[in-house]
Amino acid sequence: MKKHLLSTSAIALGLVAAPASAQEWNLDWGGYMNQHVAFADVSGTAVAAAGAAFDGDGVGFHSNSEIHFTPSVTLDNGLTFGINVQFEAENGGGGADGIDETYMIISGDTLGRIEIGSENSAGYKSMVGAPTVTSMAINSPSISAFIPLSATLPWNFRQAGVSAYTEVGGNNDVDRISYYTPDFNGLTVGISYARNNGGNAVGNHNNSGTAGGATLENIFDIGVNYSQTFGTTSVSLAARYGSGEAIAAGASDAETWGVGAQVGFGDFTIGAHYAENDNVSGAAASHNGTDLDQSGWSFGGTYDAPGAWAFEALTFQGTYDDFAGAGTADAEYTAYKIGASRDMGPGVDWDIYAIYAEADDKNVAGTEIKGTVIGTAINLSF
Repeated sequence: MKKHLLSTSAIALGLVAAPASAQEWNLDWGGYMNQHVAFADVSGTAVAAAGAAFDGDGVGFHSNSEIHFTPSVTLDNGLTFGINVQFEAENGGGGADGIDETYMIISGDTLGRIEIGSENSAGYKSMVGAPTVTSMAINSPSISAFIPLSATLPWNFRQAGVSAYTEVGGNNDVDRISYYTPDFNGLTVGISYARNNGGNAVGNHNNSGTAGGATLENIFDIGVNYSQTFGTTSVSLAARYGSGEAIAAGASDAETWGVGAQVGFGDFTIGAHYAENDNVSGAAASHNGTDLDQSGWSFGGTYDAPGAWAFEALTFQGTYDDFAGAGTADAEYTAYKIGASRDMGPGVDWDIYAIYAEADDKNVAGTEIKGTVIGTAINLSF
């Protein structure tokens, strides 16, 4: 039996977790490994200018793998306490300690859900965008594994120019506390607070000054997600807003907002999103790419065919405003993908896909990079 890849919001809000027996620790663990092999044909004015110094054509490889440790215990009072530690299963992945996310969960039927630790915000985890069935994302920086778009664009992680799933100033998995309400007939509301965006070094004292590497403080997020099924029709709606105060004098505060929707009719699902990042700006801004205002949108659909196959077609369009300074032209990221995924058995999928993507700084000649990727992947999850 086939299934669509679970949406970020479904995974994030714990909708697939199994209850543990009272007073007994459930030592759950799992993970996934996606291995891609693809042929890329890369061109553009930037490639022509590089000459023999760059050769992006040919067969390449990409791996995305994690191991998750998720023990939990349910007490007699009905509260569940859990741990979520996600290890990067890549050579050199996840920073010096190889850990992606690590946080505590406290949940109950009437309490809702509390998360404390290094994790994405409630706004991020509430969002939805265009649906997909294959594991090579164009709604993220992943495609740069085969097309070096980051040579032209800053490719800011968790920002609207490259992803529906944004964070304030692009902060990612910083220490924060989040609360999600219980599910009210499909409606869940989440709020988050992080003291700053300075990262999570061992012994970090949450220094909100610039000496701690922070550029934003008092980061608040709110996310709303409504998911419901009416007969053979399913609906998922999402909205998010977040803000953070700039630490440096003379810089404006940062904000992000987004809306998204998915609607399913029988075996068909269509979805879309729009998001913006309004980043720090002013005389004290870093001008390293993170202070660029960005926007992006996605649109696409999937078809869960009879048998073992599911199909997809989608696009992502991102814009970096005034890329070379106030009053200058924008830079753009554009990507299109078609693909299919075959369910081969429990936790085993086989993907095939074709992607076209390009990046262009319209202020500077010789900066266009574009490419076509024909690829396949085996996805294992357990």
